[in-house]
Amino acid sequence: MSLQIGDQAPDFTLFSTDKKEISLSSYKGKKILLLFFPQAFTGVCTEELCSTRDSLGFYNDVNAAVLAISVDSIFTLGKFKQENEYNFELLSDFNKEVSASYGCLYDTFVFKMKGVSKRSAFVIDGTGVIRYTEILEKASEMPNFGAIKDCLRSL
Repeated sequence: MSLQIGDQAPDFTLFSTDKKEISLSSYKGKKILLLFFPQAFTGVCTEELCSTRDSLGFYNDVNAAVLAISVDSIFTLGKFKQENEYNFELLSDFNKEVSASYGCLYDTFVFKMKGVSKRSAFVIDGTGVIRYTEILEKASEMPNFGAIKDCLRSL
C-alpha cells in the first residue's frame, strides 16, 4: 500500500554526500520537499535537480528544506552534486530501504536494473505529515513543481 496525503512520513536516516547521517526527524518544525530520483548523471534527473537548485530561493522563503534521494552511492552523488553545484542535500539510499518504505522503487528499471528509485515527490509538513505525494511510473516525466509550490505556500 502506498503512502497517502495525511499519513505520517516514515522516518529515515541516510548518509549525505558529506558522509554525515541525515535523519528526516531532525527537520521537525520545518517543511520538507523530499525528492526521489532514479540515477545521477542522467538527463531528466539532472534537469529536475538543476531546476530545484535554481528554485532554492523559493524553498528557503517558505521555510522548506530540500532532500533528494537515489540509490546511487554517496561517492557518485558527491560527484553529481559537485559538478552541478547543487545547494541541497543528496542522500544515498544504497540499500533501497527508504525508497521501498515510500513505495517508490521500480522492480525492474531500464537495462534490467533492479531496485531503482522512481521519480517521486513528497511534501512533508513540520509535524511530519505528508501533504503532497506524486510517484511517477515513467522516469522521463517530471514532478508537478507548480502543485508542489502551491502546497508549500499553503502550509
